[in-house]
Amino acid sequence: MARTRNNLLAAAIKETGWSQEQTAAHFRTVAVECGATGLAHVSRAHISQWVLGSRPEGDAARILSETLSRRLGRVVTPAQIGLAPIQPTPSRVPGWEDVDTVAALVDLRDDTMDMTRRQVLAYSAAGTALPPDHWWEETLDRAQTRPAVSRQSVTPAHVEAVRAAMVHHSRQDQLLGGRAGSSALTSYLRTDVADYLARRFPSEKLRRDMFGAAAELVYLSAWMAFDSSDHGTAQARFNLAVSMAAEAGDGPLAGHILRAAAHQAVDLHHPKRALALAEGSLAQRRYAQASPRERALLGVVHARALALCRRDAEARAALRQAAEELGNARPTDEPARVYFFGEASLAHETACTLRDLGDLRAAEKEFEHSVRTRALPFARTHVVTLGYLGAVQARQGQVEAACATWSRALDSMDGIASGRVQDTVVQMRRALRPVLARGGRVAATLDQRADAMLRSVG
Repeated sequence: MARTRNNLLAAAIKETGWSQEQTAAHFRTVAVECGATGLAHVSRAHISQWVLGSRPEGDAARILSETLSRRLGRVVTPAQIGLAPIQPTPSRVPGWEDVDTVAALVDLRDDTMDMTRRQVLAYSAAGTALPPDHWWEETLDRAQTRPAVSRQSVTPAHVEAVRAAMVHHSRQDQLLGGRAGSSALTSYLRTDVADYLARRFPSEKLRRDMFGAAAELVYLSAWMAFDSSDHGTAQARFNLAVSMAAEAGDGPLAGHILRAAAHQAVDLHHPKRALALAEGSLAQRRYAQASPRERALLGVVHARALALCRRDAEARAALRQAAEELGNARPTDEPARVYFFGEASLAHETACTLRDLGDLRAAEKEFEHSVRTRALPFARTHVVTLGYLGAVQARQGQVEAACATWSRALDSMDGIASGRVQDTVVQMRRALRPVLARGGRVAATLDQRADAMLRSVG
């Protein structure tokens, strides 16, 4: 959606004599007084973007009007400050309307600090239907013609800064889990990155590069929310990242994001949703233009979705194709976002697929291979793999082996802040219950350690 500077709002703020920082502070006070505590996070960056033409969500326009009314001593309506509600048009695609990505970035919430909101923003089993082919083209067309709302220009250095942030936060996520650094990443997105996207772009290539880099960073924030078990936030951010990838005209990146959303749906056991997203990640340019390593990643998640839908032969064929693609991968000309996907990752996802198909012996072999080949920087996934391996061993009656594996997992958990890691411990304790009932000492000791670990992070 094209944005133009909101001169009505700018004039009203100027009349109050407040700075944008002061306006935000008074807005927060009024929001709390009016019971709109969900808007108590509004900052100067929000006010700035609203002046530049982004539209506030929910009750924000009403609260802003009330804030200005109190200061000016007269009624100020949303329409008088350029924020009258926009009526939807039939031509829009449900769920994928003309997303104002800059406004969406500014409105990102740090949900690690807001447990109340986390209960409200739940994962939707139905989700949003994938957009039709024409949506991708129309989104790119709108992005190419959108006027700048800032007089400043984006430079290649800004793009490199966003890419460097992606590398830093991605490695931190792999080493320490999704909750580590998530607040800092959210803050960076809604301030610096939102500001860059609102600027002038000297060339179409620079615009695409910036939107692509920003989309990857939003995708990473979604993945970190997923790893933190904050599934509603993750789903919303995956959708936002897809919109930004469409604005960048980057098919493989869009496929990468849809693949991550499919992974989330698989883990939450929504077969139809998982398969739709996985198939969407493979469609059109998303798979054809991707590098071999990325095609392997897309393919193995597709295999997991097929397994969840009990399509055995197709799932196994997808696994074989993914292994072949990874065998063709070369380190050159590959996007940084797939650096993590190698032999250990393929073995892990293959094992998950075989486990879901009921082939526990083959799954155990692949999990063991993943554990042997996993490097230290990927500590979080290493722990998850050990948890899954122990569960497969327990299901086959190998109680002693499972306890030994789970003990290794607990040994490796120090410092990792991950909801998925915690979930593996919860599942481990459930699997131990029958053994505890028989008085197993090793299992009892392990259960006590697991309980202490959960208490320490709860």
